[in-house]
Parts: sequence; C-alpha cells; structure tokens
Amino acid sequence: MNSFVRRIILSAFFSLFCYLCKANPVFYMNQVGYDARGAKTVVVRCDTKLVPGILFALQNSNGNAVYIAPLNGPLKVEEWDKDGYFYQADFSEFKAEGKYRVYIGTKDFHSQSDWFQIKENALAVTTIPSVLSYYNKQRANTPTELQADAAVQLYGSHKTVDLRGGWCDASGDVSKYFSHLAYANFMSPQQIPLVTWSMINTMQTAPGLLNKLGIYDGMMNEALWGADYMMRALSKDDYFYMIVFSYFNKDPKARRVVGLKANSVTTDEYQAAFREGGGMAIASLARISQLKKDGDFKSAEYLAAAKRAFAHLLANNTQYDDDGKENIIDDYCALMAATELWIATDSSLYRDEARKRALSLNKRMSPAGYFIADDGDRPFWHAADAGLPVIALCRYLDKEQEADERSNALSTIKKALDYNLKVTANVDNPFGYARQSFKFKGAVKEGFFIPHENETGWWWQGENARLGSLAAAVLVGGRLVYPEKGGWGIKRELAEYASHQIAWILGCNPYQMCFMYQYGKNNVPYMSSNFGHGSGKGGISNGITGKKENPDGSGIDFKIKDNGNEWRWTEQWLPHAAWYLQAVTAMAVRQ
Repeated sequence: MNSFVRRIILSAFFSLFCYLCKANPVFYMNQVGYDARGAKTVVVRCDTKLVPGILFALQNSNGNAVYIAPLNGPLKVEEWDKDGYFYQADFSEFKAEGKYRVYIGTKDFHSQSDWFQIKENALAVTTIPSVLSYYNKQRANTPTELQADAAVQLYGSHKTVDLRGGWCDASGDVSKYFSHLAYANFMSPQQIPLVTWSMINTMQTAPGLLNKLGIYDGMMNEALWGADYMMRALSKDDYFYMIVFSYFNKDPKARRVVGLKANSVTTDEYQAAFREGGGMAIASLARISQLKKDGDFKSAEYLAAAKRAFAHLLANNTQYDDDGKENIIDDYCALMAATELWIATDSSLYRDEARKRALSLNKRMSPAGYFIADDGDRPFWHAADAGLPVIALCRYLDKEQEADERSNALSTIKKALDYNLKVTANVDNPFGYARQSFKFKGAVKEGFFIPHENETGWWWQGENARLGSLAAAVLVGGRLVYPEKGGWGIKRELAEYASHQIAWILGCNPYQMCFMYQYGKNNVPYMSSNFGHGSGKGGISNGITGKKENPDGSGIDFKIKDNGNEWRWTEQWLPHAAWYLQAVTAMAVRQ
C-alpha cells in the first residue's frame, strides 16, 4: 500500500473516530522513555466505545506519521472506571530512536499524547545515575546521625552498639531496617540488604554500562557503604541487629535497636532471621567479597562475616521467626545466602544448603502456578518482593550445573512466570498491571492490589517495589525458560509484562503520575524528614493502591492528602528503587 492510499484510509478512520468519540481521548504513557529494543505501549481512554479497526499513528518531531497500526481494544475495568473504554496503542515493533507522540486526528481535528523518547537503553541511561544519587543522599551520615548511631542503645538494656551508616528507610522515616513487619510472618520486606545486593548485581551484570555512564566507582562506593553497615550490625553473637528505630522523634537520642510490632510498639526481639533481612545480608556480604574491594572493612572480612552469620542462622533461625516456623520468605532468603556463599567458596556445605532451599521452593509451587507461603494453603503474595523467589532460583542456577537440580528449578520458574501472565490476563487489563492471588476471609481470590485486611493488622501501601521485582523476575527468569533472539531476549508476552510494570511506575497509570521523583510530567509533592532528609531525585514513591475503604484491596486509590496517611501513596521507600534498578539493569543487558 503506497503512502497516499494509507493516508486516505487513515484519514477516514480518524474522521469516524472523532465522530464517535465526542470528548478528546486521554493518553497514558511512560513519561520517562521507551527502550528501543523493548515492548512499547501507550494507553488511550475514551468515553465512547469505538468501532473496530480504529488506527493510531506514531508521529515524529517533524509531524510525519512513521508508524500506523490499529488500536487494540476496547477494554473495560469496571472496578476502576465504570464509564471509560480503554485502548492500547502498541508500537513495540518500531525501534528507531527519536522523539515521538501517539497521534489521532484529521486535518480539522486532532488529539495526541505528550512527546516521549524512544532510545537504546532509555531507562538505564536516563535514570540509573539518579537512582545512585538518591541512595547517596539517603545515607544516614549527617553529624547528628553518626554521633547518635555510634552508641545506639539496645531496647530494654543499657548496652550500646555502633551502628553508624546505612540508609534512611523512606522520605518520611529516618529509621534503618534490615526488614520490618516481622511479627506478621508473611510480609517481611527486604530493605537495606536488598539495596546492597541490587547494587552489586548491577555492577556484576552491567559493568560496561556503568563505566559508560561514569558511575561504576560510585556504585561500588555505595554498595560498600551498605556492606559496612551490615558488618557493624552483625553482633558479637553472630546475629544481625534488625532495626534502628527513630520513633519518628526529632531527638536522635530516642533511637533504639529494636524489634517492631504494629503501631510502632517496640521489643527486644531485634535478632534478624533469614526472612527478616538476615538472609539477604549474608548474600550481600558474600557477593561483595568477590569484588575484592575494601571499605571500612576488608574484603576477606565481608566473607568471614557472611560465613559466621549463616552458621548462626542454620542453628537458630526458627528462634528468631516470630511464629517459630519457617515459611517461603525464609526459603528464598536462605537460598540467596547459601547460593552467594557457594559461589564465593565453592564449598559443598553451601551447595547442599542451596539445593535444600531450592527444593523447598519447588515443593511450594501449587497446581495453579502460584507459590504456597506456609505449610498449608496460603498463596504467596508480597507487596514488595513478589519476584524474589524467581530471582533467587535464577541466581542459584548461575552456579548449579547438576542436570536434575537445574531441571527442577527451571520448571518452577516456568510455572511461576506462566501463572503471572495468566492471572494478569484473566480480566481486561489495559495497563497490564500485575495481578495476584491471595487468601481473603478464608477464600482464595484474585485482584490487582494486595488486601488491606492482612496479617499486619494495619499495613498496606502502593506496590511499586512489587512491580519492579516482577519485571526483574520475568526478564531474568524468562531468558532461562522462554529465551528468544532480539529485543530483551525473552518472548513477546513476557517483554510486554515487564514493560507494563515499569511504565506504570513511570506514569502509564490511571492517575498519570510518574512515581520517580523529578522525572516525567507529574510527581508527588516533596516530603521532608528529620536531619535534613526527604524526597530525592531518582527515588520512587509507594504508588497506587486498592480503594482505601475496601478491605480486600479492590477498587483503586491514590491520595496526595489523607490526614497524615498519605504516606501510603506518596512516600519514597528504599525497596522501590532497588527493584527498579534490577529491572532496568536486566533490560539493558544484551543477550
């Protein structure tokens, strides 16, 4: 078809579009950029259902249509938007770098998206330096903090310990966590240790990219900062101190080493189990030891500390688990710990422990394709680390060479990825938001967002870390079980899934909010914190949730103000950027 005929047909379709769609369409897009090799979608909303075959054009900065295709749809999400019809402008096949917009219109009428960039490694090149800067500015390194943390008091004791370093947890919280929510048993997120591991992973996975950006040494220094904090947090009795809690108090002398329960109730249960940050701390120390770089401690000391802590948790882990029983979070965190020690030492001790934990994860796979979190029938779901079981198995397979062990782990990864694609596609889902299965009031159900009524009794928030973790999981895991040449090295459906999660974080969501601060068109307001800390460029806010009033997490909500509870949506948090970093690192790696 020549260009003249194509323009005539396009004009006819656009005229019909404009007649049928009385109101201008609304465009939702990744506000930061699209990777030239990756999946690329802009979502279009209209009040009126359109006839099949409506076209869109990708228009370059000269006003020329360089790509034309039908809009996919219509799609409806009744629990979010009863009146809207959603369409997808998918231009994944188009790979030329440049500045573009999605255009719908004629000579007399037109509507178009904002401009966006298509660029090789767009997100990695554009944002990783700011992610690194964000963490650097989150360091608990003001003179006030360093003085207080040099002798921070253990809860219920007059004893003090030196816990200088680490990163402030969130834009509104200067506390320092290996993990929190430990008392809930099934919801513990990985915090400072995950950040450190993520940085090391990026250094080892994409050193050329970091050198090209001029930030390899900066990433190394930041990872060492995290490792040095974990070294200080390793007690003389070989367990890690889990939390330095500020009580949200401006007085630095109020800080204590604590265990934490609901509503900021503190205890002396501050020993970190595998699932409470201990496993990922061991993994981080073992892995950074292989970079042969010294921080405040020597490289060999990092490895020796990881060995000590692992031996201690092998003997004592269930004493630190709040319910006295291990669950899936212990499994994947212990698998990471054992795997990194195995890689670092080639010892059969760590090989056998890694295989034991991989087998346990394999056995937790349900017939439906989701993991079982406990010894019963509770589906595994997680607001931050939903992709970590797959990432742990993938890292294990970097070392494992035995055929049967590999086959079993690969089968589990494949089932997990298949499930995520299936549950996400079970309903109309124009933004491709990662859905999940969970148990609510005794019944297993599916939903977009985590249930607000859960084991914590109070905690729920936006899930941008979960989205980043799942994007990383399908990219890394997909290359093992669904490899393809070109693009991101995975099959189309997985590439689309990964792209949708990161695009949601960066503005392609119903609120058109870019959750990475100082990027995109719309950001959440600045949040200040104690000791001069607060929101930082490159940090990522919590994000969108289910409707506030809905205990099952159904509906959709995002609030800038909510009588002090707006943190659920607007607060930056360490794990979001850590998982985002892993996902965009995986996108940037050529296969």
